[in-house]
Amino acid sequence: MNMSKIAQMPGHLIRRLNQVAVSLFLEEMAKGGYDLTPVQYAALAELEIAPGIDQATLAARIAYDRATIGGVVNRLVAKGLVDRDTSSRDRRAKQLSLTEEGKRVRADIEPLVEEVQRRILTGLSVGEGEVMVKLLQKAVEAGNEHSRAPMRSDDE
Repeated sequence: MNMSKIAQMPGHLIRRLNQVAVSLFLEEMAKGGYDLTPVQYAALAELEIAPGIDQATLAARIAYDRATIGGVVNRLVAKGLVDRDTSSRDRRAKQLSLTEEGKRVRADIEPLVEEVQRRILTGLSVGEGEVMVKLLQKAVEAGNEHSRAPMRSDDE
């Protein structure tokens, strides 16, 4: 197969792999009877380990745009997976937590998410997949500050 110049560019390949990853994620969720996007899953996963955080903190922790995280949260609230309550510390802030249904769904979809991760790396050996993940982590960490939505931890 004759490869064009663009097919050898990291940015293009990352964009294409993201398309593959999103497609596989949506396919696995649909097979399981769930209507969730990758970013909605990321929000559920983060709220499981950090219940009570506000929307801005959630956005920072999953590296998602603060201006659009509200729509993600609105959809999760409408699906009955997330509760949004006024913060006792700051009346303007909304604390987020998983509902009991959100906790159940989060646990139920974990095997599906793991299958997606396996399928994303189809064509690579286990060792190659491990190396690829380490290299992706390294590249993402090095470029984090150049992102429109840099990932932030609680201590930043």
